Amino acid sequence: MSIKPLVSIVIPAYNHEKYIKETIKSLINQTYENLELIVIDDGSTDNTFEKLQELKQECEERFVRVVFQKKENEGTCKTYNQFLNICNGKYIYDIASDDISAHSAIEKEVDFLENNNEFVICVGNNEFIDINSKKCNVNLKFQPTISGQIENFKDYYEIVNPDIKFNSEDFGTYKTLIFRNYIPNGVLIKKSIFEKIGKYPEEAPLEDYWLLLQASKYGKIKFLDDILYYYRLHSSNSINNKTRLNELTVKTKEYELELINHANLNEMLPDISEYMKKGYFFKKISRYIFFKLEYFQRLNNIIIIYKFIGLPVFKRIKNGDDLYYKN
Repeated sequence: MSIKPLVSIVIPAYNHEKYIKETIKSLINQTYENLELIVIDDGSTDNTFEKLQELKQECEERFVRVVFQKKENEGTCKTYNQFLNICNGKYIYDIASDDISAHSAIEKEVDFLENNNEFVICVGNNEFIDINSKKCNVNLKFQPTISGQIENFKDYYEIVNPDIKFNSEDFGTYKTLIFRNYIPNGVLIKKSIFEKIGKYPEEAPLEDYWLLLQASKYGKIKFLDDILYYYRLHSSNSINNKTRLNELTVKTKEYELELINHANLNEMLPDISEYMKKGYFFKKISRYIFFKLEYFQRLNNIIIIYKFIGLPVFKRIKNGDDLYYKN
């Protein structure tokens, strides 16, 4: 019987003393066997690390290797680079310290990547849970609500961004990701991709978005239409701080624009090289557009930026978080 590849589970923990034990339990209960667990507490000011230690013996009995570390708060990029130095797995599974992984999530995602070499990332759909781990829905403003009918990430993003189709060939392509990050949580990543894209740069502070942009240049991203992850909604979700999220998005996109200006797009991204060249003006106006985004949101109107000398139209979707490209 062949041994399945090792998967490194990484958890960047920060001030989640109420939830981290439930997160760890969901990983202990995974149907996939060959796992190592690496948790780095990035300077929590509560009892997150102490709660983690309470499960150490159980974790050592379940996982082939367990690493728990606590350090001063340095931010996500440095934390993820530390993960890369520690991980031994062929794959890396990323989960937040307040979320829950479905029992078969890692097994399903590994099975897909093992049988589809052209893909470098695999992810499933996400449902929403509240502070009590009860399933809940969201409204168009991504707020938990009793009356809201949106039950998962796929439905939410396909409603607020009708051009996104999760089950299409365009899912996770660079030309769709460059204007928004719509990939659900709970991604499984081929560790080998970091040999091509390098480590996480601090100039791109939205580390998950940066990873997706780089990975999409070298391989495909697969969406499995199964609920494989449970995203917890609470007041401290980073997605609720629109101003901060927009600021991080701007910085990450500006750094990406610097990268592609020095890249050979004809070789790396032949299908969109001309499109990116035409979009050069975007670099010039991006700071103005994105830093005005919060103002646009307060107006709660549809904002349209018309053509600049025949170049693409950028349109703001009402109640959305970003801009998207439309012919």
